[in-house]
Amino acid sequence: MSLLYQLITLWLVGRQLGLRVGIQMVQTLNCSRWGTPSDKGLFEDGDVIIGGLFSLRYMPPVKDHRFTLQPDNKPCTGLQNLPLQYIYAMVFALEEINHSSTLLPGVKLGHHIHDSCALPAWAMQAALSLVGGDTPSCNSDKEETGIGADNCFEFFCCEQLVPLIIGGSSSITAQILSRLLGPLSVPLVSYTASSPSLSDRRQFPNFFRTMASDIYQARAIAQLAIKFNWTWVGAVVANNDYGLMAVKIFQEAIQGAGVCLAFVETLQRENILSDARRAALAIQASTAKVILIFTWYTDVMELFLQLEKLNVTDRQFLASEAWSTSSDLRQSTLSHKVASGVFGVAIRSSPLPGFETFLRNLNPLLRPNDQFLKEFWEKEFGCSFGIMTAPPSASRPSCNNTESLWAVKNLFTDTSQLRVTYNVYLAVYAAAHALHSLLPCPDINSSPGNNVTCSFTSQIKPIKLMEQLSKVNFTTPQGEAFYFQGADTTAKYDLVNWQSSPEGEVKLVLIGRVDGFDLHLNESAIQWSTGSSQVPVSICSESCPPGTRMATRKGEPICCFDCIPCADGEISNITGSTQCDRCPSEFWSNAERTACIPRQLDFLSFSETLGITLTAVAVSGVTVTIAVFVVFLYYRQTPMVRANNSELSFLLLLSLKLCFLCSLVFIGRPSVWSCRFQQAAFGISFVLCVSCLQVKTIVVLAAFRSARPGAETLMKWFGPGQQRGCVCFFTSVQVIICIIWLSLSPPEPQPDLKIPGVQVTLKCAMASVVGFSLVLGYIGLLGCTSLLLAFLARKLPDNFNEAKLITFSMLIFCAVWVAFVPAYVSSPGKYAVAVEIFAILASSYGLLFCIFAPKCFIILLRPEKNTKKHLMAR
Repeated sequence: MSLLYQLITLWLVGRQLGLRVGIQMVQTLNCSRWGTPSDKGLFEDGDVIIGGLFSLRYMPPVKDHRFTLQPDNKPCTGLQNLPLQYIYAMVFALEEINHSSTLLPGVKLGHHIHDSCALPAWAMQAALSLVGGDTPSCNSDKEETGIGADNCFEFFCCEQLVPLIIGGSSSITAQILSRLLGPLSVPLVSYTASSPSLSDRRQFPNFFRTMASDIYQARAIAQLAIKFNWTWVGAVVANNDYGLMAVKIFQEAIQGAGVCLAFVETLQRENILSDARRAALAIQASTAKVILIFTWYTDVMELFLQLEKLNVTDRQFLASEAWSTSSDLRQSTLSHKVASGVFGVAIRSSPLPGFETFLRNLNPLLRPNDQFLKEFWEKEFGCSFGIMTAPPSASRPSCNNTESLWAVKNLFTDTSQLRVTYNVYLAVYAAAHALHSLLPCPDINSSPGNNVTCSFTSQIKPIKLMEQLSKVNFTTPQGEAFYFQGADTTAKYDLVNWQSSPEGEVKLVLIGRVDGFDLHLNESAIQWSTGSSQVPVSICSESCPPGTRMATRKGEPICCFDCIPCADGEISNITGSTQCDRCPSEFWSNAERTACIPRQLDFLSFSETLGITLTAVAVSGVTVTIAVFVVFLYYRQTPMVRANNSELSFLLLLSLKLCFLCSLVFIGRPSVWSCRFQQAAFGISFVLCVSCLQVKTIVVLAAFRSARPGAETLMKWFGPGQQRGCVCFFTSVQVIICIIWLSLSPPEPQPDLKIPGVQVTLKCAMASVVGFSLVLGYIGLLGCTSLLLAFLARKLPDNFNEAKLITFSMLIFCAVWVAFVPAYVSSPGKYAVAVEIFAILASSYGLLFCIFAPKCFIILLRPEKNTKKHLMAR
């Protein structure tokens, strides 16, 4: 076979390079075949021959590596029942078409079917025999054969050859055969090859299949994982194009859906024992409860055996079509222990009316040339036809006409779920419709009574047949629309579930279907690995509850995460939130961080402790001020009161009382008018107070300066009228500032939304910082001026120098208001208002006590000192 393949390849290369010598240079070219063609097959002549390759046997022969014999592929052994059913599905479809009066009328379709032994080398030999002929030698002399070169494959023997092959039981075999037959333009229609790479028309232009691409079943399983929220899935795949491509497509489909692969283990057929052991240990160690398996059923059997040894019985398996319908696995005791409730994708099944009757009526006596049927018959009934060789030690009776398949129950006669069998059936009909379009045949929809047949006069050219095959669009006898999209057909799968019956059997139950990328599922009919309808949970981390968000762990997949509570002012109201949403400025998060609630307005009220305390202090200040005012009014004729203009003293007491009272305006719910009034009252009251002190200090300085020679007229400029005028002038400046400020951009009551918390402070927001700064700055200017003047007059010779008292009081006043600025800026919410009130009260008490406490002490407790002589003493 190897030499034959080399000869064919050499001819193909030579043809492409223009080295066609045979027919062009001589009229006769004799060729002989090296090796004996296999006579073990199923052959039926016809006008057009359809080739068939099926993996009927599974035990390859022992190879002779001594290089002493001519290389040859000896027949395999170990006949399998299910592939034999595929073969007769092809025969059944061909017989249906031959008896049809509308499809290929007048054309008989024959078949040449070989066993490919599930090995590429055997498949290559059989394919070359089909397209090149099986005769030992041939003569391409045109005159001698009477057949033109256009009516046969050049270089091959001019016998009736196969223009189309149905075969390629695996993706690897299909790729090899497609590349081998591609230069000859012989179409290959596969019934089980599912690799996505075979859809590439540039690499495999002659390939077609009635089996859907693995893209669809991998994406269907990904949809199931997403649907049932299996975010942590393990995968065991075959270490070949089938498994690796499937897991790649699965990963692409779950990307961005929150599903991750916990692990990916590969199984190599040559190292199945060690690989299955390693995969079983990975399944045992992983927290993933759902395991995806993309490999052949024999590998799955070994994997289940290893899982049983490890006592791993709580996993939910997702099966690919390669093993989801395996009766060997379902009937195994291993499946009852480790693989209950298997959920898988299977090739779509479809009934074939009349096929079961066709199978059960098969009999070698009616098909004497059918070697496959004879071998099956001898195996099934333990008899011999005298043709099939049996082991020398075996003594078998001769087969007679009493055996019948009507009582046989096995995979060959089971037609309850025809899956790959139906794919073979579709492949035959696709080929027939392509031939119908290629040959001059009547319209398939025309009336069958016209007795019109197809016109068949020449050899079928494979390249023409391939062109028609790509255009087929027909309805099967079962009413299903069929057409090719490139190499592929519309993906159709069944969703199946392994369910335990009361008798202890594991049955295959249909629970849904897949049409393209659409999933149709009856969830209530599923029996999971837990033995109930409760969907198993397979996650790496529990879903984060509302009020928290997911935080991915460093170096781990996104499905493994920690749940972090939302920050203040943020919420998450769904399970499994990836981020927390910030509440609007008027709202705040509740304690559970699950909802935004309206923020509560907060302000310094008269009912709270701080408000009560400040109110009490302010009222006390007013009371003390009134008491001092009464004392001064009662003793207004005494020297202590009359000194330094008693009128200024009463005005100072009045301003201090206003200072104490204005602090009360800051307490309570802010309003438009309260916000405007509190700042005006504060600014004007303190300017009036400081103005009185400044004028008093000027009077002290003027009094002592006028006592000097030549300065007698100085006091004329600082008489009572001038003193009142100065106070009014200083105060009016502040009044003007306040009027302009409050007219242009007055403070407004606004909630301080920048402060975090469910409570938001309602305060008087300064629309213009400049205006407020001018009010405070003017107070500070007068205060500093008064402090400077009082400091200069502190050492003037007098027994009771009021400048000393003013100096000390202004020091306290300035210290309080200097400390007020940083304290006010750094205090949150209503506490900023409390700081301002405290500064007003502190400075007011400082002025009150520093200036009037010593005078009241003398007036009330030391009346003997309340004389002009004592006050004027040095």
